[in-house]
Amino acid sequence: MDFRLLGPIEAKRGGGATIPLSGSKVHTVLAALLLSEGRVVSDARLSALLWGWDPPATASAQIYTYMSRLRKHLGEEIEIVRRQPGYVLRAPGAWIDLHEFTRLDRLGREALAERRFEEAGSLLRDALDLWRGTALANATEQMIEAELPPLEEARMLALESRIEADLAVGRHEQVTAELTGLVAEHPVRERLRAQLMTALYRCGRQADALHTYYEGRAVLADQLGVDPGEALGSTYQAVLGGGLGLASAAPAPSAADGAPAVAAPAAGRAGAPSTLPAPYGEFTGRRTELAALRERLTREDGRPRRLLVTGMAGVGKTALAVRAAQDCAARYPDGQLYVELCHPDGAPKEPAEVLVRLLRALGEPPPAAAAQDLEELVRLYRTRTSGARLLLVLDGAVGDRQVAPLLPGGPESAVLITSQARLARVAGADTTALTPLGDDEALELLASLAGRDRLEADPDGADDLVAYCAGLPLALSVTGARLAARPHWPVSRMAARLADPDARLGELAYGDVSVREALVHCVRRLGGPELAALTGLADWDGEPFSAQYAALVLGSAEEEAESALDALVDCALMELSGLDAQGRPLYRCNDLVRLLAASLTTRDAFPSAVR
Repeated sequence: MDFRLLGPIEAKRGGGATIPLSGSKVHTVLAALLLSEGRVVSDARLSALLWGWDPPATASAQIYTYMSRLRKHLGEEIEIVRRQPGYVLRAPGAWIDLHEFTRLDRLGREALAERRFEEAGSLLRDALDLWRGTALANATEQMIEAELPPLEEARMLALESRIEADLAVGRHEQVTAELTGLVAEHPVRERLRAQLMTALYRCGRQADALHTYYEGRAVLADQLGVDPGEALGSTYQAVLGGGLGLASAAPAPSAADGAPAVAAPAAGRAGAPSTLPAPYGEFTGRRTELAALRERLTREDGRPRRLLVTGMAGVGKTALAVRAAQDCAARYPDGQLYVELCHPDGAPKEPAEVLVRLLRALGEPPPAAAAQDLEELVRLYRTRTSGARLLLVLDGAVGDRQVAPLLPGGPESAVLITSQARLARVAGADTTALTPLGDDEALELLASLAGRDRLEADPDGADDLVAYCAGLPLALSVTGARLAARPHWPVSRMAARLADPDARLGELAYGDVSVREALVHCVRRLGGPELAALTGLADWDGEPFSAQYAALVLGSAEEEAESALDALVDCALMELSGLDAQGRPLYRCNDLVRLLAASLTTRDAFPSAVR
């Protein structure tokens, strides 16, 4: 069975015959099940995609009817199962164009990162050829509004990567017309505009390349009120300095020339420092995010590499950053440095303390008289790192003021930052926001620690463990470690220990690793209004809620409640979850954060939560 989502939604049998499906709602239900990738799609989600905020009274019955029609049309090889709180589609062996697009796109980006430009361009062209028009074209407007933007963004990123590969092998004349149309259609996409400037410059049209920059600067100012970012700004400087030739983008030698197909990275220099942590065991999940970080760390486009991985405590920021740094270490022959920016109790370190450690690691310990002089330490550090190809991992940043003095003194180095908050010094395009794992990736992580056979012997218990860990990699790692240390325990016993919400956070600890303590470190940085909002909403039932609802519960003005909720979002203790019917933001928080908030309501039970 073939399913197609990248255009009008279609289902085809192996012989190529299209299965007749009538009406946008049946197509919407099929697309929702396919997009869930084997996870349960709740009745509430289906209702929102079918009717928006105004479902009919007979919504459940109509959904049942649509499912029955799909079962009848798709036949026995596709299974649609009722599983509370919704439905799940099982289609073993089915071909789905979106999955194939994602696979080819990933392979193309990996080839691009490894400078195999011809192969990258071919793979990315094959991925883009799967698109037959606007994705989900015959779905309801509610589904198109909810699901089309991320699909379109994935297509645009693949298109930009394909153009980058074409430019790297000298096809600037062939892509100039295409880029001109794309920039007209997407005037605020800075990477496209920078690529057009590159193509024009290489065609001998330097004046047109500069005009393209000035036009983009005006558009960004008029439409968004911002200045050009690093990508556009660095391309502009390269045009002025004559630095956009093909030499820096030469393709890697091919196997036919008697050389390896993948360009060999530069060898590390003798004595270069390397303080990256040892590997965090088997790395599981986050494949897309890891590939994107690798691509950015190895791209040679003249832009300063300032990358941020953000998300709530325990979501796996450090593991991802360290793995990406290890994979790209050979590209930075002058050293790979790792430094924690917080003490074990969660208190932030002063920049001067961190700079002393970095200078020592670089073989230039500062004089004792300069150890507390931040300006002198910054001068020494930037002088030492100027022109060096360093890879620096700053783990656990608390804000821009802490990070700014730690940035190396030159564009040749790369900085990979982890933080629960977004940073103004890192562009949005260079920010990787991690969310809790989906059920499949969570089960994969748990299986890598506790053993797949053990989980498969008790699938219900395994599903319960995944649910109780709420998608948090730290919680899953602790659970897996406890199971691995107790091979005689059935999975159901561990699930039973986590079943009690009041005891769950206490059970999610092993050795000196504790989910509770990781979350408490975040709470200690909260102000009074934010802490009051977090604890006051501890009895919330898990559904997204508005600031208006929070104000009613907290007994405060709506503006005060919204300000507190936004602050909680900024420190990753709350997350945005769409908009309500009036266009107001909706909020929700992870179940484990909610359990922590409930425990914080009793100060005697948790005296260390607040400083």
